[in-house]
Amino acid sequence: MGQQIVHRLLISFPALLGVLFLCFCLLQVVPADPAMIIAGPDAKAETIAAIRQELGLDRSIPIQFFEYILRVLRGDLGRSIISNRMVSEELAMTIGPTIELMLGAMLIAVPSGLALGTLAAVNRGRLADRVIMACSVAGVSMPVFFIGLILIQYVGFKWALLPFTGRTGPVWDGGLPSLILPALTLGAVLIGPIARLTRTAVLEVLGADFVRTARAKGLRESVVIIHHALRNAMIPVVTLIGLQAAFLLGGAVVTETMFSWPGVGRLAVGAIVSSDFPTAQGAIMILAVAFLSINLLVDVLYVYLDPRVQRR
Repeated sequence: MGQQIVHRLLISFPALLGVLFLCFCLLQVVPADPAMIIAGPDAKAETIAAIRQELGLDRSIPIQFFEYILRVLRGDLGRSIISNRMVSEELAMTIGPTIELMLGAMLIAVPSGLALGTLAAVNRGRLADRVIMACSVAGVSMPVFFIGLILIQYVGFKWALLPFTGRTGPVWDGGLPSLILPALTLGAVLIGPIARLTRTAVLEVLGADFVRTARAKGLRESVVIIHHALRNAMIPVVTLIGLQAAFLLGGAVVTETMFSWPGVGRLAVGAIVSSDFPTAQGAIMILAVAFLSINLLVDVLYVYLDPRVQRR
């Protein structure tokens, strides 16, 4: 298992460098000059040229990227052009809300998806099965922003049941109401895929010999479903949950922007719009590291759930 983790880490580093280099190149083609933003619109050409030289913007993109990686390895992510604060300080204030939002979305999506998928499998071909599968397909088809707009319009604005703008604080300090709508928006897109795969996996396990043996022993149907069928069907479901959790980072960018949630995604969007390149690069790096870390965690869980992987 340790060798697999090391192998995965060795693969992740080139992938991270590739993502950072691609994003670094894309930011360079943005029609905005950081030196001009720092100097101001009325600055002279000599002043702008001096700032560009000081920031190293007059060098080639590979050299700029190499110097950026060296600074990152030293823990220096640069200084924000807009706020003049260290990028590490900006990110430190936004990582917590993003983790809070991701965990809230997963706590909503995973139990709901597992329960609905298991219920559909047990009631295969019946009305409950058809309704759950229809809702799952509809949920997968709807984009994040559409779900968010519906919740904002009715739950937040029309009925005024929950706040839908900003974050009032951490969950343990009275911030739960402001978290519900963003977490529900982000988690709703994950319920459908989990429910569909859970249904398929449970149906396959229900036909296995050990399930028939458990029923022959006189065990209650609920025990057979939960402790035997669902437990053995979790291997592909956990893989899907991990992969979808990584892709939720993209949905978090949209969700944080819609609900003015002070997370990394909203910080990245604001930095790109305002041409704050150091902050944008730092936010993109954090999102890429999070994506790779989630995939590594999925690999570790897969080894624990499937003993056959440990023997390979």
